[in-house]
Amino acid sequence: MTRTMLSEAEGYALLRQYDVPVPGFQIVTSAKEAGKAAAEIGFPVVMKVISPEITHKSDAGGVITGIGSKEQAEAAFDKIHAGAKAYNPDATITGIIVEEQAAPGLELIIGGKTDAAFGKVLTFGMGGTLVELMKDITLRILPISDDEIRCMIREIEAYPLISGYRGSRPRDEQALVKVISDVARFFGENLNVVEFDINPFRLYETGGCAVDARVITDDEVVEEKIEERPVVPLEYFAPRSVAVIGASQDTSKMGYAVMHNLLHFPGQLYPVNNKRSEIQGLKAYPTITAIPNPVDMAVITVPANHVPMVIEECGQKGVPMAVIITAGFKEMGDMGKALEARVVEIAKRYGIRIIGPNCLGLIVPPRGLDTTYVHESPNPGTVAFISQSGAIINTVVDWSLSHDIGFSAVISVGNQADLNFLDYLKFVQHDPKTKAVILYIEEITDGKAFMKVVSEVTKYKPVVAIKSGSSQRGQKAASSHTGSLSGSYEVYMEAFRQAGVIPVHTLTGAFQVAEMLASPKGYPQGKRAVVITNAGGFAVLSSDYAERYGIDLIDLPAEMVEEMNEFLPEFWNKGNPIDLLGDATDKRFGRVFDMLVKYQHIWDIAFVVGFPNLVLSSDQLANEMIKFSGKTDKIIIGTLLGGDSMIRGRDILREHQIPSFEELDFTFRVMGRVIWQRCR
Repeated sequence: MTRTMLSEAEGYALLRQYDVPVPGFQIVTSAKEAGKAAAEIGFPVVMKVISPEITHKSDAGGVITGIGSKEQAEAAFDKIHAGAKAYNPDATITGIIVEEQAAPGLELIIGGKTDAAFGKVLTFGMGGTLVELMKDITLRILPISDDEIRCMIREIEAYPLISGYRGSRPRDEQALVKVISDVARFFGENLNVVEFDINPFRLYETGGCAVDARVITDDEVVEEKIEERPVVPLEYFAPRSVAVIGASQDTSKMGYAVMHNLLHFPGQLYPVNNKRSEIQGLKAYPTITAIPNPVDMAVITVPANHVPMVIEECGQKGVPMAVIITAGFKEMGDMGKALEARVVEIAKRYGIRIIGPNCLGLIVPPRGLDTTYVHESPNPGTVAFISQSGAIINTVVDWSLSHDIGFSAVISVGNQADLNFLDYLKFVQHDPKTKAVILYIEEITDGKAFMKVVSEVTKYKPVVAIKSGSSQRGQKAASSHTGSLSGSYEVYMEAFRQAGVIPVHTLTGAFQVAEMLASPKGYPQGKRAVVITNAGGFAVLSSDYAERYGIDLIDLPAEMVEEMNEFLPEFWNKGNPIDLLGDATDKRFGRVFDMLVKYQHIWDIAFVVGFPNLVLSSDQLANEMIKFSGKTDKIIIGTLLGGDSMIRGRDILREHQIPSFEELDFTFRVMGRVIWQRCR
């Protein structure tokens, strides 16, 4: 694999083939040639060094602008050559480009990179020398439509500079759309182009010009292909019989913990141990082939070097699914990788599907199936949790027991030697017990296939994702502005947006979002919101948080205010948030709720914020919210702030599937993530 940066002239020539406007130019290798070329192009001209070792030309003194005569061009050649050699004595200077000096204009950047997971990604934003400092960019994963390009253009903070700002004339937005479309076509069709940026692209009132182009190619081209995988039958995840190979009586062994958690399995359970006749009160068998009855699932805890033989025996027994808890495979290096490949080859020969290896296992609480070694099995519920970290599953399951949260499935993907995220997503999509899905993702290897599958899931069930690795520490130096601006994490966020996945940053947030969206009302219809509270301070904070997280607090119409004046205290704030004052009773809340039902066409989300006081108990407020929710199809969100005195109200809301939170900032942050996805 050899990466090569094309010269600016080569980049210009390539862009010209796709109708991207570029300046007139010539390449010269002497001062005399520079003077002649400048005169032919027409003054003023710009001259720039061409060197594969000099990425940022300006830093090396390799750019001179405003050259207005033949003599100046000749002098500029010598100055650039000397400056570049002083900057990097080892740099190879292949020439100097003399090009038409483009008129000043709005400086933008159009770039692209090839992401390891999701393929070709297009970026757009404010350009120029301060591009990394400003970081006002947006991105999309190819392919891309003209409508999506218009959305990109209008997403950046500096869009008013394009549309016309404070009396300035608007720039040629339609020409910009066409250029970005042409650039996307150039990037998509040239498979060997792996990264590029046009910085700046100068946009004028009419048309524009690519003033600088950096294009990086790779001699090893890998075409993007989406592998079609057969759907794993649902019954594979609902076995009637399970064998634990490596089951143990020793409490310090993995085989003991796995066997212990399966003791409550309602189907047939078979311990396999060639040294004992009984394990944890059940008859043990020396091998899986010695079991006289069919086995639907094998859970394997024996050392890694014994796993190939065990899989061979599972194949002879006709076991359709194996959960390999054992570690010591590709995560351990080349020998482990070879061992894992051997296991997969044997499994394929017999048609066995594999979960793992090097995983925590599989839990399906509604069926009483727990093949893991978690401390205590989780409760049944409606949320599926699929994770690339076994430790996080352990923590989440333990946390869920004290927060009354249940699961439809918990899956530790491990090394994904066979079954992977795509297979598990298809399973939970068709699983009737699953109403929402949470993913913990460290890395996706086939991003395009992931997007295709998860896009189908999100049509029917909400998918929430936590993506680790958002920090920039440890990133390699990028070859282009685009590479430094659009890191892997940003690409994941865009992939999630395009596929309908809601990204969150905390485990608590993930479950709050999943449970909220799994409730009967699901997603909000828009981002117009009202806040109803009995606390002035929290009303002010609600305004702050709503603005911070992209939620629009509507203005109350005059006629609605007049109607509420008839029954609210004289000193109510007459605005949104609606402050009902500290002496508000359940009846006062109820009358305002009825008014909001009457005017429900003007809002999409109602945030109800309560706090502990002697006038209104949490259960009274919760009961009024239940009545309110029953009269509208709009989403109602509760935030009952405080300690133990608010628990009863929260429990009532949970029983009636009304989303409820305990922290105000968290409430708006969670809803902001949902709105980011649905109402961008």
